[in-house]
Amino acid sequence: MEKKPLKLPLPLWIRLKEGVRIIRTYADLRDFKLVVIVAGEASADLHGSNLVKAIRALDSGVIFCGIGGEKMKKAGVKTFFSSSEMAVVGLTEVFSRLHTIVRASIRLKSILKNERPDLLVLIDYPDFNIHIARTAKRFKIPVLYYISPQIWAWRSGRIRKIARRVDRMAVILPFEEELYKQRFVKADYVGHPLLDVDSSDVNKEQIKIKLGAGEYHPVVGLLPGSRKEEIKNLLPVMVHAAEIMTLQYPDIRCCLPLAETIPPDLIYPIVEKSPIEIKIFRRNISQVLGICDVALVASGTATLETAIMGIPMVIVYKVSPASYWMGKIVIKVPHIGLPNLVAGEEVVPELIQSEVTANRLAHEALTILQHDDIRKNMIKKLQGIRQILGSGGASDRTAKIALKMMEK
Repeated sequence: MEKKPLKLPLPLWIRLKEGVRIIRTYADLRDFKLVVIVAGEASADLHGSNLVKAIRALDSGVIFCGIGGEKMKKAGVKTFFSSSEMAVVGLTEVFSRLHTIVRASIRLKSILKNERPDLLVLIDYPDFNIHIARTAKRFKIPVLYYISPQIWAWRSGRIRKIARRVDRMAVILPFEEELYKQRFVKADYVGHPLLDVDSSDVNKEQIKIKLGAGEYHPVVGLLPGSRKEEIKNLLPVMVHAAEIMTLQYPDIRCCLPLAETIPPDLIYPIVEKSPIEIKIFRRNISQVLGICDVALVASGTATLETAIMGIPMVIVYKVSPASYWMGKIVIKVPHIGLPNLVAGEEVVPELIQSEVTANRLAHEALTILQHDDIRKNMIKKLQGIRQILGSGGASDRTAKIALKMMEK
């Protein structure tokens, strides 16, 4: 018999919204399963929503609640905190969101204690999630960690806590699986979820028309990140760099893909002050990147998404001075950008902290545009990164692991 879509009892939704006990009796009587899922950032919201869809495709009788953004809400997750409220960059910037983070932690621990869900799924967001995993372990709730903390880059000692608190890791970089297995942590390489992003339905010509970009108009993408602190630090510099570039190339067109989790009032005041036109698109990054000749990208997940699409880029990283110096003490990798880390060499230029100036950024981007040999070599190496990451299907593989863990 074909399974009917899950219709949640109204009292369950009301009580979940109010933050009191979830009525598990409904789920118990109908053999439904409860999954708590935590996605504390915009990229995790995307991957979390795809994972929820993949789980529901295999088993429609699963209820989801937790922390996420608009994409997870649309996928059917009842969220009691938004990922946009939780996202931070840098060590000192955590303090600006501390009140929200503490409240979210208290709510999650209450749900874990009172409802004993069938599974806790944690996505990236390491310090918060590793802390929450401790509570789950105390109540014997299975924990699946999807998208590993970057323990290979800094604070490798966290693997000891992960080994004690997490039942299984679903990792997205090829070398991470062996790293965990060496420390006796169950881990599966599931592939990178960005390989599943489908931009085939994007009308590139329509985007070009909106930009006023013809065949001989270079297109520059501005990707200042998804966190408030990143945008404040990087967008003004990126806009100024674009202005410098247009002095040499008046035909340049600039675009800025704006994620759903980013409040427009963070972006528009900065962009509207510029004498050049910067078109803002309310689309996913992948839907706009396809028309770009070069991109200025904040260090993070977006750099790997740009690399997978084979778009030449300049990576920028800038946090508060305190965060930078604290991070410099513990970070132990030669590169800050994920594409360079995966490739094991500097495939694309990186500008870090004091190097992040409009003049330097414009110079690096123009070098890519002006020198065809540099551009072609960069594209070739970016294609190699995609091959290293392997095939798609990360969400489906992780969904199967999640359902298997709930059988026990």
